[in-house]
This record gives sequence, C-alpha cells and structure tokens, in this order.
Amino acid sequence: MLSFENTEIAFKYRSNAELSKAYWLFKLIGSNTLVNLSKPLAYVAVRLALGRYIIRKTIYAHFCGGIDIEDCEKVINTLDAFGIGTILDYSVEGKESEEDFERTFNEITETQNRAQLDDKVPFCVFKLTGIARFGLLEKVSEGKELTESERHEFDRVKHRVERLCKKAFEEHSRIMMDAEETWIQPVMDQLILEMMRKYNSDRAVVYNTFQMYRHDRLDVLKKWHETAVNEGFKIGVKLVRGAYMEKERNRATDFNYTDPIQASKQDTDTDYNKALEFIVQHIEVFALCAGTHNEGSSLKLTALMEHYGLKPKDERIYFSQLLGMSDPISFNLAHAGYNVAKYVPYGPVADVLPYLMRRADENTSVAGQTGRELNLLLKEKKRRAG
Repeated sequence: MLSFENTEIAFKYRSNAELSKAYWLFKLIGSNTLVNLSKPLAYVAVRLALGRYIIRKTIYAHFCGGIDIEDCEKVINTLDAFGIGTILDYSVEGKESEEDFERTFNEITETQNRAQLDDKVPFCVFKLTGIARFGLLEKVSEGKELTESERHEFDRVKHRVERLCKKAFEEHSRIMMDAEETWIQPVMDQLILEMMRKYNSDRAVVYNTFQMYRHDRLDVLKKWHETAVNEGFKIGVKLVRGAYMEKERNRATDFNYTDPIQASKQDTDTDYNKALEFIVQHIEVFALCAGTHNEGSSLKLTALMEHYGLKPKDERIYFSQLLGMSDPISFNLAHAGYNVAKYVPYGPVADVLPYLMRRADENTSVAGQTGRELNLLLKEKKRRAG
C-alpha cells in the first residue's frame, strides 16, 4: 500500500546534518513576518560576497542544484540513485535584451545536450519570458498590431521556440513550456499548439503547462483534446495548480476584468483532479507530467492508473515535485516504481533570487505546506534518534 508517511524512504538520501538543516530552514520560512522582513534584505545581501555565500549555503543549497549544469551533477546523480529523474530548470528571469535572450536560449539547449547523455534528465523546460520580451508577448496576446521592428523581434522568438522543439524531436526527448501570467498566455498557447501539431504526431515531444487555479483551463484542455483527435497529434501536458494568484487578482481588479482565478482552493483541487481523470481516460492522446505537492492528487493519479490498467512505469505518465519540497511524495512514489522527476532550478545566486523568494512565499502562503514539511522532518529525526 503506497503511503507518503514513510519518512525513512523519503529522507534516506539526507544525512543527519542535512536533515537538521532542512528542518530549521522550513522553521524559518514558516514565519510570514520573517519572510517579509528577509526579502528586501536578501536583495541587498546578494550584492555582497558574504551575502551571496550565506544565501548559497542556506536557502539556495536547499532549493537549487547549482550555479551551472556541471554544478548540478551531484544532485542529478543523487536523485538517480533513488530512481528519480531531474528536470534542469535554468531559473534566470527578468531579462530584456536580445543578448540575454540568446544567452538563455543557448543555456536551454545545453540542458537538452545534457538530457541526451542518459535518461537521468527525462525532460527539459523553458519559460517563454526567458527568450522573449514580456511587453512584446503582452502586445501579441492582446492582438495589437506590431511595428516592423516588433514583427522581426517576434520572428526571432518563434525561431527560438522552433529550434528548441525541433531539437527535442530530433533527439527523441521532451521539452516543456512553463505557464506564466494569464495576459501573455494566449501567445504562448498559440506557439506551443503549433509546435505540437508539427512535432507530436507519434509521441508527446512538446508539452504545455495548464494552471488549474484558472477556472477556464479544464475546458481549454478538453478543446485541445478535440483538436488533437481531429488533426492526429498528441498533447503533452504539465498539470499544475498555479503560481501567480495574488498578481492575477490584483491586475483583474486594477483593469476591471473578470478574475481568471478559481473562487476557492477547493474549486482548484476539483478541477485539477478532474483534469487528471480526463487525461488518464484519454491517455492514447495525452502524455502527462503531474506537477503537484498535493498528496491527495498524487494518490488519485496512482488510483486512476490502476483503474485504467496503466503500469507505474508507463512512459506517458510522470509525477513531479520541486527540489527541496515534498520529498515524502517524490521518494515514496519512486520507491513504489512510478516515474518521478524533480524540478532542479539552477543559475547564479543573484539571478535565481526571485525564484527563491517565490519558494519562500509559497511555503508561507499554501495552507499547511510548511507544517507538513516540518512534521515529517521531525518524525524522521525522532526515528533516527531511536
């Protein structure tokens, strides 16, 4: 019987010292007050050598794989030893120049090159805003006419996306586009659907991310399924709950349009689980990466797989969690024989700081998240102490 309570399996890869360090880190980020006070200090500290050192040895070491791909090899090999794959995520964001976009594009292709070496890296991932200007994506999504220079700029964006997807297709690997803010999602959906039509004829090479805290995405998922059936291609789906709720609701209020976010967490959970069921029911068209820290949804997916006669190692279905979070889910699923991959963010400490701050916010805002992590870490510490 699969259980996420087995802390011996969940934390076997951590030494006693690492276990204690993780416990105290979650203890600290469990405080809203402390997190709010620490964020501005972190942005100041990262400019100083000592500050970067402290951040790298604490929150960065827990949630990130390293400065570059080579630096991530230890994490990749550790996860692999326990049957867990790595999704290398170059987590540099907030750039605006063509030079920066090309640099990020080149780094993403390096993650694809690493994925080709062995099966330890089953997916590659990119954010469109890592290789395209946010303002341009916003303008295209709103259907506004582009200037001649903007049309050339957008052509370069499309060319980068095409090259990444073509490389994944030619190398028989997988690539996922992360979801971002709703007001730039239309152009992202347009680009990725075009790539699916082109490269997903036989198997899911290209994946789109569906954020189920949006009240429209279950219907969109079903419409994409209908399109795929009619046109004869596969749909790769990374299914998540969502990450921009406060920003989305504030913008909806400021610009006086309908809030795109579900009315309640229960509505999000319901749609997430409905999406899981719909995908498994139509698995001949889909491939799924279930990105969730929710134990109930993870167990539901295992039950759905059993009900529909799908083996734990069915290559069309993966479970995924972030590095440093929900190890009891990841490691117990892998131990039971399921396909699991951890998101492993990497990049220079200063550039990855926005990602780290979101992780701190997530652990303080998601009800019960930090408490659950702490309780299981404490349970394992007590078990080891005898």
